[in-house]
Amino acid sequence: MDDKRNFRSTYYEKVGCRGVEERKSLEILLKDKPLNVLKLKQFCILFTVPNIHRNVLWNFLLGVTPAYTDSRQYVMQQRIAVYDDLLRALQVMGTIDDKTPKNRVLYAMWLLETKQLCLGFDLQQECSFVNITEVLLQVFENDIEIYWMAKGFHVLSEEIREEMGMLLDLTETILEKEDNGIYIHLKQCDILPGLPLPKWYSSFFSGVLSELALIRIWDKICGRSNKIVIFVFIEIMRTLRRRVLRCMDLKSLLECIDSIKDEQETADMIVNKAIELWQQNKGHKEYNIPKPLN
Repeated sequence: MDDKRNFRSTYYEKVGCRGVEERKSLEILLKDKPLNVLKLKQFCILFTVPNIHRNVLWNFLLGVTPAYTDSRQYVMQQRIAVYDDLLRALQVMGTIDDKTPKNRVLYAMWLLETKQLCLGFDLQQECSFVNITEVLLQVFENDIEIYWMAKGFHVLSEEIREEMGMLLDLTETILEKEDNGIYIHLKQCDILPGLPLPKWYSSFFSGVLSELALIRIWDKICGRSNKIVIFVFIEIMRTLRRRVLRCMDLKSLLECIDSIKDEQETADMIVNKAIELWQQNKGHKEYNIPKPLN
């Protein structure tokens, strides 16, 4: 059966119908009552989510919409009411105005809702939330859903922060194995300790790669595959290998990475390679990357 499926998938890709079977499978899963969170997470891990279904799937997996379709209208009415109340309160307080960027409006709303507005701004937290929200604003249209999805991604961001020590150690281990030349160069130039990996990882590389490429990585994040961020970093290094090896300090390396922010083709290449490398290694005991749920 697996061989037959692989043959069909290869054929579909050759004739320009990549993901036909996967899309049909997802459509069946999205008709379940209630929605099965484990199966939908597994789908995100195994496949790229079709654009037409990404909004529905992410909203569910991020906790914006409930598993039971009968409850969705009521839940969304409550979400809209909270959104409107927060927005109105910030306007009355003078915290925001018509010139405030939308991503910062949504961040201020979150601070107000979580009673952190009076405590001041945590720069790292602000950067993460604002950058994540900016990606969502480029991909989706409904500001209310974007706000609640941003909150869901923030929860996942906090999970990555809690795992950061392990992720950073694992990054060095995998980089040394996958490209020892880059690893040695970064060590010799003392660049590794200064890399903003915590910032990149906790914001899922928002602001580093183009939004249209990133959403395929975020599919995996929604499936709770946090360790994929490691492979994104490694493939950035490998894709830019020649330029990276010419960088002798942190500043030049960061400028090198920043130069690809608007290069869609480069970002697509990095994401494709990152997903491929992650898939090759997700069951590797040395990396302690769990296999998908059955």
